[in-house]
Amino acid sequence: MTDRYAVIGNPIHHSKSPFIHREFARQTQQDMCYEAILSPLDQFAHTVRSFQNQGGKGLNVTLPFKIEAFRLATQLTERAQSAQAVNTLQFRDHNEIIGDNTDGTGLVRDIEVNQAISIRNKNILLMGAGGAARGVILPLLRFEPDQLTIANRTLDKAIELQRQFACFGNIRSASYQELTQEKFDIIINATSASLANKLPPLTPNVFAAQALAYDMMYGKQLTPFLQFARHCSVSHLVDGIGMLVEQAAESFYLWRGIRPETETVIRMLKNS
Repeated sequence: MTDRYAVIGNPIHHSKSPFIHREFARQTQQDMCYEAILSPLDQFAHTVRSFQNQGGKGLNVTLPFKIEAFRLATQLTERAQSAQAVNTLQFRDHNEIIGDNTDGTGLVRDIEVNQAISIRNKNILLMGAGGAARGVILPLLRFEPDQLTIANRTLDKAIELQRQFACFGNIRSASYQELTQEKFDIIINATSASLANKLPPLTPNVFAAQALAYDMMYGKQLTPFLQFARHCSVSHLVDGIGMLVEQAAESFYLWRGIRPETETVIRMLKNS
């Protein structure tokens, strides 16, 4: 019998997950189907249970349900616990629901493997202190950067993250004003500024020589952050397409026990 998987969100029509997972299934010859499910905003748990009761094996979870998925899971992985959000659900016997978060793994694999940039001993700036930032902090610290700085417009939120993750590595919090005399090897935009066509309040001198500018968002054109980095003579500009595919590959591996090849799928999405 063909195994059923899906991505659930609201809205969901824009999701690239069905294309990605169908390509993974074709590539690895897995007997599975993958669809997109639009859940009413007030019926997430009911929609998940219905899918599970109909024989569904697993779900990817996108906005705005990652926190609800965290609460719904009966068992959480360490990275889901640290992120306090879930983007991958795996259904087991006896109504057990495993909640995981593959976003951070997707980010570090895109940087380490696809971009061939080592995180170890690098000075990293992570902009933002919301769910997107929270989900990648632990995976980044696992690769032992020299220092990870969390910058946010509301400093209290950055301080909260610093305190939560201090036991995992060298992490600090800062306001954007404190960064005017510092340079970073990797600068990651985890804010929602790109969605509003805006730019975090960075100064041009924060980019070290040969810096990587990474935006978790993506689109047909460079995001405002990546445009700014290019204006600052940064040549290594990366958007979130690779992270999207890599986090999907991690979910696929959790479900099917096989890791798909991602380079071809990334290229297909970039050329679409």
